[in-house]
Amino acid sequence: MFKRILVPIDGGKLSDRAIQASLELAQQMGAAIVGFVVVPRSSPAMRLVVQRDDEDDFDESKTGAARAALAGFEQAAQAAGVAFQGVCHPARRIDRAIIEAAEAQDCDMIFMVTHGRGPFGEFLYGSQTKAVLAGSKLPLMILK
Repeated sequence: MFKRILVPIDGGKLSDRAIQASLELAQQMGAAIVGFVVVPRSSPAMRLVVQRDDEDDFDESKTGAARAALAGFEQAAQAAGVAFQGVCHPARRIDRAIIEAAEAQDCDMIFMVTHGRGPFGEFLYGSQTKAVLAGSKLPLMILK
């Protein structure tokens, strides 16, 4: 069935749910997991107001947090006996980065957890899950 599942996480509260549920799914299917974290790039506007040294520290902090999140995911995968590869990538558009990572890593499914904010929350905050669903040709499993 599915052999490689891309699981984007952000280190937030829902990441633990994504990790646990995706590992259970991978165990059942005999699939490998590609854990993925988008490292948000500084916008041009931010570069105008932040001094260069501060920007470098900020970017290093974000990259370190991404690597730490992936390390925790890898430990959980090892404990569950699931093959794992961790990838972090800088990007401004999270949805595009997720889709491109799934294609680049030869994944055949994307597994995401959604905040489930509802239509009003999506209007205010947007929905990365909805954007990935609209832009990807791969199957997308959504845990709400």
